[in-house]
Amino acid sequence: MKPVVALAVGRGTGAELAIVFERALHRIAELHGTEVEIARSPRTYHSYVSLRQEVADIGRIRDLTEEDAAHYERFCREQARRGVPAVFRTAVNAQSLYLVRRRLQAVKVEPISAGTAELLLVRDEAQGFYTGENRHSPGVVTRTMEFSREITLKVLEYAVRRARREWPDGGPARVVMAYKFHLLDGALDDWVRGISGQLGVEVGLFQPDTVNRNLITHGPEDRTVIVAGNEWADIMHVVLLDRYGSERQENRCTENVHLHPDLGEFTEYQTVHGSADDLAGKDTVNPVATLRAAAVIAERHAGCAGAVAAVEAALAAADGRGVRTPDLGGRQSTTAVVDAVLDALVLGTPVDHAPGGTGASL
Repeated sequence: MKPVVALAVGRGTGAELAIVFERALHRIAELHGTEVEIARSPRTYHSYVSLRQEVADIGRIRDLTEEDAAHYERFCREQARRGVPAVFRTAVNAQSLYLVRRRLQAVKVEPISAGTAELLLVRDEAQGFYTGENRHSPGVVTRTMEFSREITLKVLEYAVRRARREWPDGGPARVVMAYKFHLLDGALDDWVRGISGQLGVEVGLFQPDTVNRNLITHGPEDRTVIVAGNEWADIMHVVLLDRYGSERQENRCTENVHLHPDLGEFTEYQTVHGSADDLAGKDTVNPVATLRAAAVIAERHAGCAGAVAAVEAALAAADGRGVRTPDLGGRQSTTAVVDAVLDALVLGTPVDHAPGGTGASL
């Protein structure tokens, strides 16, 4: 049976990157003598910029935000029911996205190689300020959100389970949580203490500034898992990539795993960069993260062994010839970069540096 992966496309440069993804996935599959079916969502989801450009009324923005969220949630649920393991999604409006992440109990997972140390960032996307809902009154927006022991347990269980998969010879050496727990009346402290005993793993709960200070002062300890709320991890994700992973967000792909029991850990892959609406239609958006996402999906979910290393080698070959989009200091178009990478794609090509993206350590 032909493997199936899903595709969801947002406004901005989403349509261009969807083409990149489809081209790359089909080319990788062709080199492996197979075919991959792509199940594409029928709706094109708004970016924040497209909403603001198309609609002036706040009430209508709120309605469209909910419509996008409800549709994407249904799409993910349907793909999971069909047995589809993964979706590639281009950037969409964050407000819609976080409604879905709350409902489907998502975590973002980012392995980071920091020299001799390996980090695993597990971002709790299912609770907290980002997942709240708004109530409007004249001149005031009231945002209501929640934390729960149930979700905290699910996030920590997954983080430990994933760390043991990443480091099968010893599992995590340290589990650190970065949350603004002083604002929660001691509830998060109590939950974490109980969950730590339940899992049989010591979990350190720290204020975000303490985590930052320790990283700056001591550097990362090998096999450290950082479990973090959106309020810290959204900002620090890019900083950690830059400081410890030697990567720009424009080049990086990452994954979101849905922990709701109906989804069976259905995995969403995305570029770390946003919708780049200002580049839409110009054929200049950086395709590197999308190419990497196609490689990871092909290798993990379509039986294309070696796809990640092969794409990394092809990216290095194109970059070595100076084939880059303008944001990386080059003069080539998106299409020209993709053509160069796919032309250089050869199975079994060795790669002597760590890939930049989700496929790096999995």
